[in-house]
Amino acid sequence: MMRRSFLLFFLPLVVFAASFIAPAQAGTTTTRATNVGRVAAPTDAQIDATIRAKLAKSKIGKDGFRFKVARGVVTWEGNTSVIQHKGAATRMAKTAGAVQVVNNIQISADAKAKAAAHLKKAAVEE
Repeated sequence: MMRRSFLLFFLPLVVFAASFIAPAQAGTTTTRATNVGRVAAPTDAQIDATIRAKLAKSKIGKDGFRFKVARGVVTWEGNTSVIQHKGAATRMAKTAGAVQVVNNIQISADAKAKAAAHLKKAAVEE
């Protein structure tokens, strides 16, 4: 009697536990989600469209910068008289989904001189 009640109690537990182990031993494969929480990288066309839309709304759009997108890499060309516009262009490309930014924007000599004067003035005031 004791043996029978033991079997009636533990046999369902063994079957239940075996149901979790059996698929792995039966040669089935399980796949693991490796991209959980990741967003697919935008295409070059999507990056291009995003940058064009941002340029249309931004102050740096007036500088006439040119850019091209190839394999997620954005390359900027152009000239500016505002130092901050070069950095803004880099940030714009990054937020549009670029994996890398090559910023060949040239800053005018006047802008460099103005920035140097501000740095000297700030150093003297300290």
